[in-house]
Amino acid sequence: MNDLLKFIVAAVLTGIPLLYGTVGEVLTEKSGNLNLGVEGMMYMGGALGLGAAFYYEKLAGAAASGPVAVVLAILFSFLAGALGALVFSFLTVTLRANQNVTGLALTIFGTGVGQFLGEYMRVREGTYVAVGNSLKSAFQNSPFPRFLQELPVAGPLLFGYNIFVYLGVAVAVIMALYLSRTRSGLQLRSVGESPATADAAGINVTRYKYLATILGGGISAIGGMVYIMTVAGAVWNHEGLSGEGWLAVALVIFCLWSPLRALWGSALFGGLMILYLRLVLPFFPTQLYKILPYVVTVVVLVAVSMRQKRENQPPASLGNAYFREER
Repeated sequence: MNDLLKFIVAAVLTGIPLLYGTVGEVLTEKSGNLNLGVEGMMYMGGALGLGAAFYYEKLAGAAASGPVAVVLAILFSFLAGALGALVFSFLTVTLRANQNVTGLALTIFGTGVGQFLGEYMRVREGTYVAVGNSLKSAFQNSPFPRFLQELPVAGPLLFGYNIFVYLGVAVAVIMALYLSRTRSGLQLRSVGESPATADAAGINVTRYKYLATILGGGISAIGGMVYIMTVAGAVWNHEGLSGEGWLAVALVIFCLWSPLRALWGSALFGGLMILYLRLVLPFFPTQLYKILPYVVTVVVLVAVSMRQKRENQPPASLGNAYFREER
């Protein structure tokens, strides 16, 4: 029982960076934009988020505050992703460039920028770029009192996570309510389904596409920072984020473009990612463990396609440029 609890907690913590990447991409795709640059944005978010916390601690010294470092890391990682998404939006919405090609270019560009910044900080400092233990605890420890964390079963399952788990759950729930219960959210979904119809109804298609893509990119980039500051131990590793963005894109399909499904989907993917550490089978190579999330995604995609339910399908105009003059 104790081993099972530890596995569940570890799966949730491992999957939380994917939750941010997935929820951000869901918001983007609901507007009809297919941004395959999640990997690049997460790299930029990881490098700038760690850099913000590292240099804040260096400047503040012993007076450095954990909550301030967390806020700075979130802010800088969000801005990094938002900037990358802004470039993507300009190319695909304003200039109507191919979204698949632009997203792949953003992945290559963002990965290069993130690795360059991370290695530049390492070379400049002459050592590993990492925050001290006092700040690290603010990123990795639970914000709840010790007595709640030590409750039998409920303690580790409900109160044993870092602050980013609870923030990620709040973001997913708020986004689900926004998309389904607000006028603005319904208008955003209409833009993703039929931009010509939304435009004819007086909805500013360009504005919705820009805002959803930029906000979605910023949220996805926070996932990169969360990975570096929690899973990777708050130490820069230029290969640490490899594959996280693509897993987030796969999880968008797995959760059928639903922020609420992404909550348990991210925990499932997190469990599959660390399964090779918990279930060692001599006849089952480690490489096969690591492709399990993609295999599960393909199975779900095939099953959903066979059922042909409209609510489980992607937005109708996903990946297509909107030409207003053809309306």
